[in-house]
Amino acid sequence: MVRLVRSVRHGVALGVLGVVVALAVSGCSWFGNDDDKATSIAVFDAKIGDCFLAPEDIAVEVTHLSRVTCATPHQQESYALPTYIDPGTAKTAKTFPGDAALKSFADGKCAEKFQDYVGVDYRDSSLYFTYLVPSARSWQQDDDRKVICFVTTTGQTLTKSVKHSDM
Repeated sequence: MVRLVRSVRHGVALGVLGVVVALAVSGCSWFGNDDDKATSIAVFDAKIGDCFLAPEDIAVEVTHLSRVTCATPHQQESYALPTYIDPGTAKTAKTFPGDAALKSFADGKCAEKFQDYVGVDYRDSSLYFTYLVPSARSWQQDDDRKVICFVTTTGQTLTKSVKHSDM
C-alpha cells in the first residue's frame, strides 16, 4: 500500500531492575488508560470504522497503520474498502494497472462512498478524504486489490467516530 510511515525511535535501555518494575506495574490503572495506546496493524487488516493516527514521516510503501480507539484523538478513520475493478468491466484486473488508474479509481470510489458513511455529501462536508492504493509489489506478491478510503481533517484531531456525523 502507498502511504506515509512513522519512523521508529530507539530509547535508552533500562537496567534489569527497571524492566522488572515496569513490567510489574504496567497493568496498573495509575499509568493511564491502555485504550489510548496505538496498535500497529498490517494494512491488510484495516476495517471500516477503524481510527488511525496520521503518520509522522513519509514513505513510498507502507505495511502497517497505527490504530487507536475512535475516542482517542486521531486524524483518520477508514470508511470504505473498494476493490479495484478495470474501467468498463466487472472484473478485477490481473495485471497492475498503474498509479494513474489506481488514483482515478480511488478518487471516484472514495468520493462515492463518503456520504453513506459520514451522512453528508463530500462537497458539503467540513471533512476530507484520502486513501491508500495497492503498490505494484503488493499487487504482485500479495494479490492486493483493495483501496482504503480514510476520512480526515486539515490538521485538527477527531475524538469520536465521524460515522453518520453529518460533518
